[in-house]
Amino acid sequence: MAEQVGYSQKVMEHFMNPHNVGAIENPDGYGKVGNPVCGDIMEIFIKVKDDVIEDVRFRTFGCGSAIATSSMVTDMARGKTLEEAMAITRDDVATELDGLPPKKMHCSNLAADALHAAIEDYRGKQKKE
Repeated sequence: MAEQVGYSQKVMEHFMNPHNVGAIENPDGYGKVGNPVCGDIMEIFIKVKDDVIEDVRFRTFGCGSAIATSSMVTDMARGKTLEEAMAITRDDVATELDGLPPKKMHCSNLAADALHAAIEDYRGKQKKE
């Protein structure tokens, strides 16, 4: 019997109609992470004003889960302070999507990691100035 990967309705919605797709010209922060096992690559771009994520966009090359988690994490991060956004975990992303199949959990890890990398990039730039 063939194994079926069960996606929630929310995962399907974010996969079919992802939010916040694209790049930001001259972003305040940029994060890029990849998973060599599945080949997924995620890029997250942020614009920050007064310690708040004013705009956030993503480019993801990967499976449906990778696209859905990128879309969800950008929705979750928009309007949050940097500290609040750094607190978003891989489990938070999966929970917001009403769960991910166990085989696809690594995808949600990437979305949170890419967001955190973008914030760390932004903070690093602030220290240099």
